[in-house]
Amino acid sequence: MPQFTEALAADDAMLLERIAQREHGAFESLMRLHNGRLFRVARAIVKNDAEAEDVLQEAYLDAYRHLAEFRGNSRLGTWLVRIVVNRALMHRRKHRRDRTVISISNRSRGSGSEAGMDLPDQVSESPNAATLRAELRRILERRIDELPVAFRTVFVLREVEDLSVEETAGCLGIPPATVRTRLFRARTLLRESLARDIDMATGDVFAFAGDRCDRIVAAVLDRLDDAADTGTPAPPPASNAT
Repeated sequence: MPQFTEALAADDAMLLERIAQREHGAFESLMRLHNGRLFRVARAIVKNDAEAEDVLQEAYLDAYRHLAEFRGNSRLGTWLVRIVVNRALMHRRKHRRDRTVISISNRSRGSGSEAGMDLPDQVSESPNAATLRAELRRILERRIDELPVAFRTVFVLREVEDLSVEETAGCLGIPPATVRTRLFRARTLLRESLARDIDMATGDVFAFAGDRCDRIVAAVLDRLDDAADTGTPAPPPASNAT
């Protein structure tokens, strides 16, 4: 996904003007423009699709109520990400029993936020390939979900949303060096967990049990019967000599 451009920032400015005039269609346009990125940010923190949708809705309402407070010191998309992060962390504290949360930031700034694989579709993709790709995506999503929230959020912003180090740092209110450190740790943890998945699955590669085994055995036995009918000599008995 491309990073924000000046043209996009100008579009945001025009949307803000229209939203200030209570044009709901303009706010709809803003939501559609930022929905994908903001949903992934929320999903990275709460680890649940339905809860991420709830967080996103509340975050948009917060943004609408406080839009007049946006001063343009950062890009609108960055400001929205901060609101989503705040909402997601509030939701997590309120609804999740997991208290072993690594803080997303050691420093807060800006809005005061507590911030602290999917392969491209192929035109001629076969049903089997699509199924395999979907399964690989589910495995990767599960492993991303297992990352601590600080690492998971940075990974999604950098690797999934393709934000720069500086943009990610601005969204989360943390130093760029912290972004790099957390991304490195996230990649390491993902490699380790995916390597374990591969190790566990290696024994099942090209498995020959079940229907395939039965089919081959039956086919060979049928050919042995055909061989007997055509007079093909049987193999000599094994010698019992010692």
